Amino acid sequence: MTQNELKELRKLRIKKFRDELGLFVAEGDKCIEELSKTFELVHHLTPANTPMKEIERLSSLQTPQGSIGVFRKPEYADVWSVDALKRDELYLALDEVQDPGNVGTIIRTADWFGVKHIVCSKGTADCFAPKVVQATMGALARVQVHYLDNEAFLGLLRHASEAGITVYGTLLDGKNMYEEGAIGDKQCGVIVMGNEGNGLSRAVRQLVTHKLRIPSFPPGEPTSESLNVAIATAVVLAEFRRK
Repeated sequence: MTQNELKELRKLRIKKFRDELGLFVAEGDKCIEELSKTFELVHHLTPANTPMKEIERLSSLQTPQGSIGVFRKPEYADVWSVDALKRDELYLALDEVQDPGNVGTIIRTADWFGVKHIVCSKGTADCFAPKVVQATMGALARVQVHYLDNEAFLGLLRHASEAGITVYGTLLDGKNMYEEGAIGDKQCGVIVMGNEGNGLSRAVRQLVTHKLRIPSFPPGEPTSESLNVAIATAVVLAEFRRK
């Protein structure tokens, strides 16, 4: 690989160039192997074909893993029309979740609990950013992540609600999710998770049909103000699947 080609690959740390080139980067043999099952592997850089110092320059990790895969970004079909949403399926929606580690962990958690689609507002961290890709540990191969502008994002939730699809949101004034009836018997619908600092936006809150609250323990005792959004997502999905 030429120096000019390597220079182009280093640009993939920036979303603008990932979008322009239609490529993203993954590191480590396990992650590359998982993603190769779904995405086109354009380049596979290893010490056998690329000097280690160049791999280290391309790496976004403090301790480079020695192999880098460059993949072509997917083009998913538009599954976010009202007609395409399935009433018997569980979806995740992310409202301005900005931390790459959180988004990557949420994708990995969704994969574990069998959620196949996540829809994100435009302000949500890019799922193809290097830190997000690494945090997913290959889960991007099985979970499709879709981005909508804020108007379309709100429109999806509004249409889902009007179509009789339950829209769940985690809120401090919500119903204890472990109480009878807090989660529907079919365990399907759209679960919306909000921004790390502000939670769900006011516009999204108005579209939530079922408010859920993760109770602290023991009741009434002083505790942290809130849960990390990735942890909260795991707790909610675990309860949905348990039921």
